Amino acid sequence: MFDILPIPAFKDNYIWLLLRDGHAAVVDPGDPVPVIARLEELGLSLESILITHHHADHQGGISALLEHWEAEVFGPENESITGRTQALLGGEVITVLGQAVQVMAVPGHTLGHLAYAVPGALFCGDTLFGAGCGRLFEGSPAQMYDSLSKIAALPDETRVYCAHEYTEMNLRFALAVEPENQDLLVRVKRVAALRDADQPSVPSTLAEEKVTNPFLRSAEPVVIAKALELGAVDRSPVAVFAAIRQWRNGF
Repeated sequence: MFDILPIPAFKDNYIWLLLRDGHAAVVDPGDPVPVIARLEELGLSLESILITHHHADHQGGISALLEHWEAEVFGPENESITGRTQALLGGEVITVLGQAVQVMAVPGHTLGHLAYAVPGALFCGDTLFGAGCGRLFEGSPAQMYDSLSKIAALPDETRVYCAHEYTEMNLRFALAVEPENQDLLVRVKRVAALRDADQPSVPSTLAEEKVTNPFLRSAEPVVIAKALELGAVDRSPVAVFAAIRQWRNGF
């Protein structure tokens, strides 16, 4: 397994640095500057770049990194990815730093969005966030619900390495959906303490997300009731998810 370190970038992005036996890979390097600085500080060689989707804050640093290292670049086949050397659709198993990595197709935020899973860890870009999920810029509610369901089927102990520090904001919304959720109240305090100490709120675990993330809780009576109040067309999980996601857009 890798050692995994966060590299903060831009206002609230995380670029994930994967380390193993003196070699490195990065996930979603939108900004090359902090990546190059960290790799040089640690004396590491960059072997692989994993891209979840085409947005610039996730792939904008590829060209600069390739000027320093001859790294392989994994990314979605049906999205425009700078310097991509291995095009992926989901369902593949790739090798990164000697570790088998499962590629998952998780459309919703974008149509070609991918996630990368290894035992105990998931790198999911902008699909699942701490207590939230990505906006539906290209996909449908049904696609995103299906993608989140795939992720939720992974083992509960899986650590979720998402790409943004959105947890505090998402928890405020989650409390509006489920104000009496005791797991949420505990998480709010824990995340506040982490952020007060200037520490990342992620990774979380899937177990934690399942009890606090409204977008993984479309079958819960309180969430269903809120969705119906918001005008959900019926009680189906996709309709509940769609209503809650639409409310989140303007929250």
